[in-house]
Amino acid sequence: MSPLSSGLTLPQNAPPAFHILLKPTGAICNLDCKYCFFLSKEMLYPGSRFRMANDLLDTYLRQLLESHRAPEVAVAWQGGEPTLMGLDFFRRSVERAHTFKQPGQRLQFTLQTNGTQLNDDWCAFFKEHNFLVGLSIDGPQPMHDAYRVNKGGAGTFGQVLAGLDCLKKHGVDVNILCTVHAANQHHPLDAYRFFRDELGAEFIQFIPIIERATAELLPLANAGWSERPGGERPLYTLAGQQVTERSVQPEAFGRFLIAIFDEWVRRDVGRVFVQHFDSALANWLGAPGAVCIFNETCGHALALEHNGDLYSCDHFVEPAYKLGNITQTHLIELITSPEQLKFGRDKRDSLPRYCRECEVRFACHGECPRNRFIATPGGEPGLNYLCAGYKAFFNHIDRPMKLMANLLRQNRPAAEVMALLAKEDAARFAAAGRNEPCPCGSGKKFKQCHGRRE
Repeated sequence: MSPLSSGLTLPQNAPPAFHILLKPTGAICNLDCKYCFFLSKEMLYPGSRFRMANDLLDTYLRQLLESHRAPEVAVAWQGGEPTLMGLDFFRRSVERAHTFKQPGQRLQFTLQTNGTQLNDDWCAFFKEHNFLVGLSIDGPQPMHDAYRVNKGGAGTFGQVLAGLDCLKKHGVDVNILCTVHAANQHHPLDAYRFFRDELGAEFIQFIPIIERATAELLPLANAGWSERPGGERPLYTLAGQQVTERSVQPEAFGRFLIAIFDEWVRRDVGRVFVQHFDSALANWLGAPGAVCIFNETCGHALALEHNGDLYSCDHFVEPAYKLGNITQTHLIELITSPEQLKFGRDKRDSLPRYCRECEVRFACHGECPRNRFIATPGGEPGLNYLCAGYKAFFNHIDRPMKLMANLLRQNRPAAEVMALLAKEDAARFAAAGRNEPCPCGSGKKFKQCHGRRE
């Protein structure tokens, strides 16, 4: 056990690393995205200024860094919209993080933003301190502007692209975060090719939008989660078996991932990195997944509110999952508390039999518990809302994933799978007269695309 600077000792069950999403502005945002149920979380803190104080920031950074035993520590900001804190707050944050850094530690600064506040000063700062910036874009303008609007209801596409241009100008590392919802779920290749070909994206995340609601609250939820005249505004909690009209459909989400995977695995392996595909490959290799939702257990990715309240997970910011406040109990004690350990184990222990016997459980593990609110075909509760889509996706990618896993075990690049599949496609389509659409997703006939290279 290691003594902390505060006089505490690391608990024996303390993980060597964990991840905290710091929300210095709470749920406050300058946009009014219709599907953003986190907007309603400001109702948890009536009367708050929603600005993290400097002394609390120091407390957090000290506790975060003295509790880590892994060499690299992620210092991650999210919101709401974290840039509303102003650039001086982040300058101080970086300075104080280096003050509290332990011997041998490396710091990785990350920030998730809607991009509308970015300018040269912000982007030069990000570059100077090697920030990884997550930028929210939902695809071409009609898809993005369908739900990602400002307080006046106008689309934000132009502002976000201006922010991206500024990030590129300064050479900042950018990860595109695309939510998948009713407006883009049927247009996977339009979205993917826009990111790859027009924006030059190399790192992409696809996040399914699933807004749960009770039957009673569904009409209000369909209207959005922002504050409205008359006070008719629901607080989003993980309750109910209904979903809003904006939510992605399970089968559509599976088809969305499959369409993009089929193009990616034939054209873009090694040059475009899609989080779902990276995590899947890790699971096919028998390694821990790249994201917690596909790991067997969870509990090492938490959320810290602007006032020091720590919650079990970013998706569980509600009273039942508040672990405590870091001004009263050290961060590492809350992370290793019986409540949080049970939260992490429940991901595995609450799987219905239908999931435990599933052929792709190793890749899925029931995904995130927040989405487990439907019944299995046999009537057992606790099935993931997205099960049908994920089951189709993971079964579809099984053979290419096995090919890539075998290549990596031979110390060969996974990108060699593209040549292997091209040969198989050529043989298969030769028998069909080479007149069918090319499986690479180019939209051309096979004989005019990959077939010409054989």
